[in-house]
Amino acid sequence: MPPPAVPEISEDVLHESIEARTETLASLRELGPPDLVHLLKQNLRSAGKQTGVYHHVTGVDASSSASLAAYINTLTYKEHGQVPTHKIVEGLYCCYNAFSRLDMRVHVTIPGTVEAYCVDERGEKRKATDEFWLETYLCSVLRAYSYADDGSGETIRKIMGARRFNPVTNTETEHRFLSAAESLFFRGWQLGSDSVVQVPNNVSNHLTAGLLKYFHTTGRFASGINLFEKLRTQNVEVSSLLAKVLFMGNEEVQGVRVLYQALKDSPMDYVMLDAQAEFLLKKAIAAETPAQKEERLKMALGCADRSTIAAPSEFGTWARLAQVYVAMEDWENALTILNSCPMFTYQDKDAPVMPEPKDVYLPILPETRLDEIDSEPESRYSEQVDPSLLNLRAASYRGTFKLAYKILTEMTAKIGWDQLLKIRSTVFVMEDEYRTEKQDNVPQPQASNRNPSTDGLRGTPEPTTNGDQTDEESDEEKSATDADSAAPTLTNGHSEGDSVEKPTHTIDPGEVKADGDTSATTDEHLSRLNNKRLCERWLDSLFMVLYEDLRVYTIWRTQMAQYRAQSMQYKKSAEEWEILGALAERLQHHEEAVEAYRACLAARFSPKALSGILRAFEKQKNTRDTVAAVIRLVTWQYRWYSEFSPELLHTIRSLIEEEGAVKVRSIIQATSLPQHVLDLTHHYAALCATFRSSGTDG
Repeated sequence: MPPPAVPEISEDVLHESIEARTETLASLRELGPPDLVHLLKQNLRSAGKQTGVYHHVTGVDASSSASLAAYINTLTYKEHGQVPTHKIVEGLYCCYNAFSRLDMRVHVTIPGTVEAYCVDERGEKRKATDEFWLETYLCSVLRAYSYADDGSGETIRKIMGARRFNPVTNTETEHRFLSAAESLFFRGWQLGSDSVVQVPNNVSNHLTAGLLKYFHTTGRFASGINLFEKLRTQNVEVSSLLAKVLFMGNEEVQGVRVLYQALKDSPMDYVMLDAQAEFLLKKAIAAETPAQKEERLKMALGCADRSTIAAPSEFGTWARLAQVYVAMEDWENALTILNSCPMFTYQDKDAPVMPEPKDVYLPILPETRLDEIDSEPESRYSEQVDPSLLNLRAASYRGTFKLAYKILTEMTAKIGWDQLLKIRSTVFVMEDEYRTEKQDNVPQPQASNRNPSTDGLRGTPEPTTNGDQTDEESDEEKSATDADSAAPTLTNGHSEGDSVEKPTHTIDPGEVKADGDTSATTDEHLSRLNNKRLCERWLDSLFMVLYEDLRVYTIWRTQMAQYRAQSMQYKKSAEEWEILGALAERLQHHEEAVEAYRACLAARFSPKALSGILRAFEKQKNTRDTVAAVIRLVTWQYRWYSEFSPELLHTIRSLIEEEGAVKVRSIIQATSLPQHVLDLTHHYAALCATFRSSGTDG
């Protein structure tokens, strides 16, 4: 297959992109941004006129200066048969080493020399050693997986002009990757971790996450088992990773034995306890009888509860316990535990911060031409979108807030919004009952004696603004309030409140504290409330955001029903259908989500909508439609310079395991699309054969 096209972002001032990268080195937190490739082009007609262009890239072999220089050399042949107007005279490849916090750089003069060096956070040059190159290579592979797109196109759109390659294409490069990972494994915590992990450790960090994602994507479970078996001899904590790979490879009995033996040596290892709870929860959901389900959930509850004791400051342990209670349909405890989750501010991946470009050239390879995809960019930016759809806060949730919201929506999907509000008022102290109780027990001061000082001491009569909340939480509350004040109505004239009740506020914990500081009778005030808890501000905000989601969803479904009853067409722009599909998916209404995504695709191509439908096809085991969706998504990805998506590769591998490589290749070939488009998906299938995945001929 030809490599993806090379995008070119032109600089306004020569070398300003390199200077911008150097300036941001000190602020990088984790794996670092994608690699930067800067080229100096000289006009053939005017020898003195030079232009600086650059693009970003992931997945290039960064094991030595020679391999990076070779990549720059390949860029000198990218004219695609056109009459050249410029020639490349210099190239600089920048690749971040997150272990030593250095930017490895290779400067190539064409024709001429190759110079390798590194730049530290202060912008000073240092010598590039073999140890630095080993660290850089491992970081490069991890970044390729971390910055890969999941098929929806969201990651691709975040960074303009980025090429994405598969860093591990055969068993030889796999051996090099796993060898580097083994050498540096116990330094992996230095790379940081996902935003849902509070404190990175030996088994919860970006290195282990990348390794597990690699094994999940490629199905190379034997390689993973061998790696973690060796590392387990040095540290028993690695048993949790070994068990996870064994579970992936359907070696469940062996995985349970590994965890059982390891927990004898380390009974309070929270990652192992959480792995047990996750396994038991999955088994409970798949149980054939209610008795089996109840027994497995009890065991899962014990493991999850113990893991919260072992790691009380980690979000994942509390979230797992909440999930177990949801599966047990113990709604009060589920809500109580969810309220106990420690929430962390989301830290996004390190992204390049570049100056405004002079010009942007985004070429398209002929191999990626497909009519339904070609029409996407033009129509996308001319669409009108209802402001109420753009203001849905839940769509922007990431990290711990996204996972907590998912648990809340799962409860709503099972018991309904009204029942959830009843349970909420049973578990938490509500504002109205707190004030009623307070008024019944505390004599009110005479009006003539009131003044701002005493009001401030006693606690203000009205809810105060949450002073110590994060910006994210305060934005959520403001959004919910603004949306409620707008109060749009349905087409039949009824208010949205008729179908979805707006939640009342819980009492502000800060106000209770203020009252308690000055009132000697606080215990008496709360005599009837002492079995209730104070709701965390972030969870109160989540209820308001969920209400807004449900309100918009209810309006949409009501209007749809009215239009159908009158045999009229319900019209929305493609962008609006895409947002409604994501909304329905968030609220666990999967059939309605597919309906919206289909309406979006009927108007124009959308990788996000097609990814949503692909998930439904995979659940339904609909092989032909799954293949048809993958072909289009692979083509769209390749068009925007990405030849590698772990999720799409995993989908192809799963199909080959279930149906066999011959059948899958035949289905791909039987699709009535141009051959150059089909070849892109054949390339993914060939990767599975290279790795000797289950179901391939080899």
